[in-house]
Order: sequence, then structure tokens, then C-alpha cells
Amino acid sequence: MLRRCWQTGSWVWGIEGQGNWADFSSSRTSLLFPTAVINSKIDSFGLITGQVGYAWNNVLFYIKGGAAVTGNKFEVVDPTVPLDVTANTTRWGGTVGLGLDFGFAPNWSIGVEYDHLFMGSRDINLTGAGIFTFQDEHISQDVDMGLIRLNYRFGGYGAPVAARY
Repeated sequence: MLRRCWQTGSWVWGIEGQGNWADFSSSRTSLLFPTAVINSKIDSFGLITGQVGYAWNNVLFYIKGGAAVTGNKFEVVDPTVPLDVTANTTRWGGTVGLGLDFGFAPNWSIGVEYDHLFMGSRDINLTGAGIFTFQDEHISQDVDMGLIRLNYRFGGYGAPVAARY
């Protein structure tokens, strides 16, 4: 994660870019074939956001919003027919979130954050070997995630955390 912040009085604003590996999985019944199940997995995501917050003493509360991107894998499993049907996609959407950071030592803080990723709905072309090709499976995908993180700020300027965030 890279974060660049500026502060005027108690108000803090900035930009942040973050990328992570993930293991978010779900499944649902296929609309085209009722005996088939579509397994979906998000294996990576990235966020590019703007933030605005309010700092008092060594605590920062902030809200954020911006763009989100996910790396997705889809697989169709049907117990009645042997299938090898998959799709890999990259999806773009939006994100909003909020967080709270607590500075406990110079340049160190611990934070909690909640983010919602609006990835929307779209038709996914699931293809397989031989004659098996599924088209237009309509997939909706939103993500709710929470995280706890430990932060270290480089370039300390010699000021205590309470004096600047």
C-alpha cells in the first residue's frame, strides 16, 4: 500500500493505492443448467482511492472512495456431466470505505478499515473443451471486506504523531 497525505489543521486528505492477493470464494446454481454450479473466486484486487479525514491528537478518522479492480476465476461443476468449463476475467468497479488509525508511537499506527467494492453485473462467457460452451451467464459481484493493519511512516520529520498525521 502506498499512501500520500497532506494536513491542514485537523483535516487530512490524500491518495492511496493498494494491491493484494485474495482468496474470496462463492458459488451459485447456473441459470442455463440447473444441475451445474458456478464457483467464483477473486484471487487479487487493487484499489486507487482519494481520502479525506479528521485527526485529533493521535487518532485519524477517514472516508475514502475511488476505483477497484479484481482478478476473477470462474469454473462450472456439474455432477451429471464431466465438464472442464472456466473463465478468467479482470473486472473494474468502484469502492467506498471508512477507517480509523491510532498512532501509538512516532511513525507507527494501527488501523481498522471497511471497504465495499461495487463490481456490478455482467455476462461472462464460460468456455470449455469440445462442444461445451456456456455463454451469457449473468454474474453479479460485490465485495465487503474489513482489514486490520499496522502502519509505518517513512521520513519522520522529527515531529510526534500527535502533532502531524
